Amino acid sequence: MTNNNNNNTKYDASNIQILEGLEAVKKRPGMYIGTTGPRGLHHLVWEIVDNSVDEALAGYADNIHVEILPGNVIKVSDNGRGIPVDIHPKTNRPSVETVYTVLHAGGKFDHNSYKVSGGLHGVGASVVNALSEYMNIEIHKEGKIYTIEFDHGFVKKELECIGETELSGTIVTFLADPKVFVESNVYEFETLRTRIQQLAFLNKGIRFSITDSRQENNIIRKEYRYEGGVREYVEFLNSGKTVLHPNVAYFEGEQEMVVVEIALQYNDGYAENIYPFTNNIQNPEGGTHEEGFKMALTKVINNYGKNYNIFRKDESLAGEDTREGLVAIVSIKHPDPQFEGQTKSKLGSSDARRVVNNIMSEGLERYLLENPSAARTILEKALMAQRARIAAKRAREATRRKSPLDSLGFASKLADCRTKDATRSEIYIVEGDSAGGSAKQGRDSEYQAILPLRGKVLNVEKSRLDKALQNKEILSMIQAFGTGIGDEFQIEQARYHKIIIMTDADVDGAHIRTLLLTFFFRYMRPLIEKGYIYIAQPPLFKVQLGKSIQYAYDEKQLDAILSEINGKPVLQRYKGLGEMNPEQLWETTMDPDARTLLQVTLEDAIEADRIFSMLMGDDVNSRKEFIQDNAEYVRNLDV
Repeated sequence: MTNNNNNNTKYDASNIQILEGLEAVKKRPGMYIGTTGPRGLHHLVWEIVDNSVDEALAGYADNIHVEILPGNVIKVSDNGRGIPVDIHPKTNRPSVETVYTVLHAGGKFDHNSYKVSGGLHGVGASVVNALSEYMNIEIHKEGKIYTIEFDHGFVKKELECIGETELSGTIVTFLADPKVFVESNVYEFETLRTRIQQLAFLNKGIRFSITDSRQENNIIRKEYRYEGGVREYVEFLNSGKTVLHPNVAYFEGEQEMVVVEIALQYNDGYAENIYPFTNNIQNPEGGTHEEGFKMALTKVINNYGKNYNIFRKDESLAGEDTREGLVAIVSIKHPDPQFEGQTKSKLGSSDARRVVNNIMSEGLERYLLENPSAARTILEKALMAQRARIAAKRAREATRRKSPLDSLGFASKLADCRTKDATRSEIYIVEGDSAGGSAKQGRDSEYQAILPLRGKVLNVEKSRLDKALQNKEILSMIQAFGTGIGDEFQIEQARYHKIIIMTDADVDGAHIRTLLLTFFFRYMRPLIEKGYIYIAQPPLFKVQLGKSIQYAYDEKQLDAILSEINGKPVLQRYKGLGEMNPEQLWETTMDPDARTLLQVTLEDAIEADRIFSMLMGDDVNSRKEFIQDNAEYVRNLDV
């Protein structure tokens, strides 16, 4: 041990900080809401909405409303019992004040007030208060109206009774602190609307509504109430797809205090979409409830095939065969769920596996017996999937290489980088040989690889994996990335941590970009989830006056450049990347110090699946409706 006389290294009791009350939240907000970016901002809304949903689950509320007010102020209302206003025995302060100023204070720990709850830690309301510039609570309870006001988490105006009422419920109004959410404090209506609709599906019979009042002349209001619950959710997710059986299979039951709802329906597509939820919280990594569902599905379908002599001798289906084209919701309400990790992305409760397996097995057996036509269609679909899986396995084995450069044909396409450090390496997926040539000459070959695509990538939305593996462009990407594909995918083997789609800024370029994103989403989704996929932003305009050259990436930037130029410049509108020489492509699109890259994120896999199916599937009417609804957002459309 070395002796250091520097006084700055002194470490004793004076160095130990104790953060009182909500100071811990203010100091490290990311620990409580994940991030102070847009996702964390929207998370504030869900913390308050979840409290209203818990009232509804307990049977005391059936109407929940969210409103975005001018200035991005959020207002959440419900018609529940109203937060308690009596004096709390431990804090000697009103209970509502305790709930909003003390961490781990709430009515969700003893199961007396709430049988099930999404938020079990009692930090939601107080965290939102701590991270808000102001928060006002209005409570309608037992014939009286009470209000209390907070400023940056501290009581600004004590609880007081301001009148009488015949209503009951709680109204929470808050403004997220712009000093915390410096990246953005503007709410995306569509993000909030999608989750509100999802909550309505997951909680049948409860009315959810959302209003955007930020523009006085364009107030938007949506209202959702689904008596069919998750059954209607599956119908919604399958809208625009060709379903194999008209009626959604639905099973519900309760065992060991765990309430289970399952809805499923097959379509003629090839994607598997099982969405598990625990107490209204989506678990994107699955968990024990999803395991129980899959076990029961495989077992029951195999038993049915054997009992009714649909299989050949000794034939049986693998689990993945039974899930091709499946859309399913597995929603459980658990009094004490155990999650793996803080994010609640994976359920770990062992009883959930057992209970879901039991209810799913019993329900699916009954459904297949009562619907023999649907049963035979499902079995035929699974048998076709089995044959395709075996074919895909053979094709995958053919794509395996010790190095992606083992094949001479492939080596001629990929211009690899010199470094073997995946964290530094990046690969540009480039449209066409012309742009590929410029990119190869303009790149920094130390860490930038170039893979030109010749022709359009196969639309995997309409193809099984075995057919996709026959597409040369897809094979090139699989070999280049080094991760494998489908159920053999290994993110740890990725040779590049930046995979950059670089296409022309026209309709064809947008189509190729969408085809690539569809491929990544269906067969290499972890690349998106890990943040490895990017979209390059080449300039749209070149403005030259004499020897001075400037680039504009959109019309707004072009107008700004033109307004500052004295003289008549030469204006060039780029139609494709091939129009740029290597130096221009490097300066504008590939130089890390100057380029703009858009990182592809996956906030909501359920909504992403629906959009990809609509855009890339066979249902023309749904696609037409989507284009009409979103036409106002189109920019730089080449015709």
